Amino acid sequence: MFKDLGIKGRVLLLTLLPTSLLALVLGGYFTWVQLSNLQAQLLQRGEMLVEHLAPLAAPALQQQNKALLERIAQQALDHPDVRVVSFLAPERTALAHAGPSMLNPAPDSQTEISLLSGQDATRFLLPVYDQHLVLSDVSETEKPPQLLGWVELELSHQGTLLSGYRSLFASLLLIVGGLAVTALLALRMSRTINEPLRAIKAGVAQLKDGNLETRLPPLGSHEMDELAAGINRMAEALQNAQEELQHSIEQATEDVRQNLETIEIQNIELDFARKEALEASRIKSEFLANMSHEIRTPLNGILGFTNLLQKSELSPRQQDYLTTIEKSADSLLGIINEVLDFSKIEAGKLALESIPFNLRDLLQDTLTILAPAAHEKQLELVSLIYRDTPLALRGDPQRLKQVLTNLVSNAIKFTREGTIVMRAMVEDESPDSAQLRISVMDTGIGLSDEELRALFQAFSQADNSLTRQTGGTGLGLVISKRLIEQMGGEIGVDSTPGEGSEFWISLALPKARDDAEDLPRTALLGHRVAILESHELARQALAHQLEDCGLEVESFADAGALFDAVSTQQHQTRPLTLAVLGITAGQMPPDTLGQRIQELDRLGCKALVLCPTTELGTFHSTLPDAYTQLQAKPPCTRKLHKALVELVNPQRPLNEPLVLNDTRRPHILCVDDNPANLLLVRTLLDDMGAQVTAVDSGYAAIDAVKHGNFDLVFMDVQMPGMDGREATEAIRYWENEQGHSATPIIALTAHALANEKRALLQSGMDDYLTKPINERQLAQVVLKWTGLNLRNQPASKAAPPAPAQSQSKVLDAEEGLRLAAGKADLAADMLSMLLAGLPGDRQAIRQAREAGERTALIERVHRLHGATRYCGVPQLRAACQRSETLLKQDDPEAQQALDELDAAISRLTEAAAQSA
Repeated sequence: MFKDLGIKGRVLLLTLLPTSLLALVLGGYFTWVQLSNLQAQLLQRGEMLVEHLAPLAAPALQQQNKALLERIAQQALDHPDVRVVSFLAPERTALAHAGPSMLNPAPDSQTEISLLSGQDATRFLLPVYDQHLVLSDVSETEKPPQLLGWVELELSHQGTLLSGYRSLFASLLLIVGGLAVTALLALRMSRTINEPLRAIKAGVAQLKDGNLETRLPPLGSHEMDELAAGINRMAEALQNAQEELQHSIEQATEDVRQNLETIEIQNIELDFARKEALEASRIKSEFLANMSHEIRTPLNGILGFTNLLQKSELSPRQQDYLTTIEKSADSLLGIINEVLDFSKIEAGKLALESIPFNLRDLLQDTLTILAPAAHEKQLELVSLIYRDTPLALRGDPQRLKQVLTNLVSNAIKFTREGTIVMRAMVEDESPDSAQLRISVMDTGIGLSDEELRALFQAFSQADNSLTRQTGGTGLGLVISKRLIEQMGGEIGVDSTPGEGSEFWISLALPKARDDAEDLPRTALLGHRVAILESHELARQALAHQLEDCGLEVESFADAGALFDAVSTQQHQTRPLTLAVLGITAGQMPPDTLGQRIQELDRLGCKALVLCPTTELGTFHSTLPDAYTQLQAKPPCTRKLHKALVELVNPQRPLNEPLVLNDTRRPHILCVDDNPANLLLVRTLLDDMGAQVTAVDSGYAAIDAVKHGNFDLVFMDVQMPGMDGREATEAIRYWENEQGHSATPIIALTAHALANEKRALLQSGMDDYLTKPINERQLAQVVLKWTGLNLRNQPASKAAPPAPAQSQSKVLDAEEGLRLAAGKADLAADMLSMLLAGLPGDRQAIRQAREAGERTALIERVHRLHGATRYCGVPQLRAACQRSETLLKQDDPEAQQALDELDAAISRLTEAAAQSA
């Protein structure tokens, strides 16, 4: 509070506060002393009056003369402050009384004067003896004192109090007068201080505003004059500094102007250099794209014609040569793809998706794809997903799968024997996201510290010898590192030379909404399963998977122990009703396995066999129902659950008795409204040994599923009436109502954008293939989703795309032959069907375009696009693809693309007429 006061307030406070306190203390003290003196004087006067009245009243008291006593009492009242006078007999009975009644009670006294004071009066009592007669004219003889009576007197305090109040009032007047004089002096003093300070404040404000020529005059006191002189010196110094600064600024401005002119010249030169650099970068990018395109073109030709040659009659040596050529071309194509991915990442043009996916399915799919390479080296692949790890996540599953594929491929490449383990665990979790750690551990050659430092550098590998042994560009780990960093995570490695390596990924991903139970556990609840697996870690992973399916698990490392346990527990309350056997041909020959499965079946225990991918054909003919009872290692949890549910509640009975060499053909439903596409898919599947049913609409597909039992459905996406998504949703709804297991449905689409692919999977489809499809793709999809191997599979690993130079051709017979899997009659039929439908398609496109029906236009262009994917018509196919893309994106250039499509149809019609 004192800090908030100004100088004036402080001077007044320091002046008036001590003076006021001193005046109050002294005034109070002297008033109290005066009141005490007046009180003492009153009491003294009362005693004197009583003592004077005693001799006067003694004769009257002796004679009991009341009249005389009354007169004496009345005369005594005339004295100041006397209020009451009374004379009493010796026994204290009243003889005479003057004045009002007494205010105070009588004092207790016998021989001498006594008094009793109250608030308003003081009462005196004095005994009167015969000695008091001596003071009068009556003579007395000497004898003992005789009590004649009593004299009472009461004095009022009002006069004394009034005098005290007058004195107090006078003191207060003096105090107030003194304080007023003091205040006036303090105000005068504060004014003499404030005026110079205000002048100083005004001068400082002028200096602050930049008026450095301001000077303070003399202020009338020595101290203030010194302060003013100091401020004037400071102002003078500031003025001099400002003048020097202004001069320096002018000089610096001139220097900056000259530098800016120099910089402007340099900027012009840099702009020219930047344009040259951008042009060089553009030329480099075009060169890279052109070179990759030019390299891809002969490679695709090599792969395509290798595929055609492998279908012809060749000697074993020629077949080996072609296999070597195909592998080399595939390796070279992979190298080119890695270089292009790396250049795209370096340019910052790689966009990541954010779509829902299932982590367990992604990890297990990765191992399923790479299992053949691992099993060829007799390596064990194991996936361990900790139970608290969230499975429904959002991110870019394709890029994450690319990274994991690279890590597992490297582990397979550099591991000669042992185990490769993929683990997934949660490090931290919140309601909206999860911090995951995914690791790939191998028992390979390991890495030294020097090799670890160079591991994630572009175009480098562990050492040169390894590069020569295993090949590769050294870009795989670099691309993986960049992808993980772009996702916001990190990648690292822990390795010991000679013992193995562990590559790990730490990545935070948002959680996706999990709308349904990941695995319906109720279907297998209450069942007990026996596991046979000699590899301890694989046995632990398999037990974990089966527990996730809702089963009670009992594990065995020895086949004899398992069969003994099944037979021992046959008559118990809860026997072992299922058995999952992880075996190899070396551990149990096919004939022995068949006998064992028959024994288990007689004991009421259904068996499921897990074997390496390289031995699927060996065990296929051994099992009563290989479709249900045979799966490849490492098992996929979803497929494992589906097969076990089928064993517990079979939709169709197992073949009884056991029939060896049973090679059941997969029953596949093909749905496509385009007759040419339907003919091609049906022909390819028939040639590979599948049993095919073909329908041309979504309604027919629903009816076929309801009345047939299919292993797999290939569903076209865009069809009139009911498209593929609507048909899939209707099939899923019917399956849920009937309690049937879900039939795998694979989408076939000629052209799909990224968001459309997500919509396909969300509608209930399990996978999708982009047209044109080939035999190898069909065989891989059938094996992946049914577990059945198609006979007469092609040797090529992928259908090569059309050579780049063919894009300029209107009609390409070689491409048509290649797309028809080397079947000349099929290629001719498909081209004839395309040409026959062109006039109708052209008319329908024109009508939809003129009517402004965008949906119908997209459907018609898509239908024509699908037909062109299986014929050698590069120009028309490119025009269809561009038109469909622009129409789906609602691009203004779509009309120009439709004009180009119409022109391409005209050119194809003319070319077909000329060739005929």
